[in-house]
Amino acid sequence: MPTIVDGHYPRAALHALSLGSCSRLGRLGRRLTFIRKGDTLVVTKLDRLARSIRDLVRILATLEEKQAALRIIAMNLDTNTPTGRLLLHLVGSVSQFEREIMLERQREGVAKPKREGKYRGRAPTARNKSADVIAKFSANQRPADIARSVGIGRASVYRILSDAGLV
Repeated sequence: MPTIVDGHYPRAALHALSLGSCSRLGRLGRRLTFIRKGDTLVVTKLDRLARSIRDLVRILATLEEKQAALRIIAMNLDTNTPTGRLLLHLVGSVSQFEREIMLERQREGVAKPKREGKYRGRAPTARNKSADVIAKFSANQRPADIARSVGIGRASVYRILSDAGLV
């Protein structure tokens, strides 16, 4: 466990860890791979670590298997103690409940305008600029320069060019 100075962890001990929906083996996955016996994984908040109780239990099982601990700074929770493990499961369950309620309200908020024919979804941004992107590419501009001048991301430029069969 890193040394605590005046109740604070040194800057090097804190990392922005999150279990993103895009990649299950992001920074957190790499950290869990390299964690060793006696280490303590330190995170600032529970919601930065797991999105559901299933994710939390999986992460805790990995840490337990490697004989490592988890410390959540915002809650002052430490899984080295039985009380800490109990509280973590309780708080994790409440967090998952809150997330599910929020998602349910969001779905309800979208369903009513859809029924009334008023919901159109998010307005497409990059695809509206397809003609401009293709014209600039045909004029031998580089994708990075096109992205900058049109105001979209480079990946969007490549997506537009790929859809047009130019790349």
